[in-house]
Amino acid sequence: MFKVLYIVLTFLFIALVLLQQKNATLGSMMGGDAGDEMAQTRRGAEKLLHQATIVLAILFLVGGLYAMFVA
Repeated sequence: MFKVLYIVLTFLFIALVLLQQKNATLGSMMGGDAGDEMAQTRRGAEKLLHQATIVLAILFLVGGLYAMFVA
């Protein structure tokens, strides 16, 4: 049961991370467009998506540690 939940959690986490990648070109990943992103604040759905990604990242980390030490 844990393995199934962990796989679902993994796919949800991947989906949320991919949904956040807006205007992400290779140049912006290397710091080319970093100035434009610093002035923006997250609002509405973008803020909820960001917070959900953080929660899923923590659950993913805890689940991985659980699988490593207990299961």
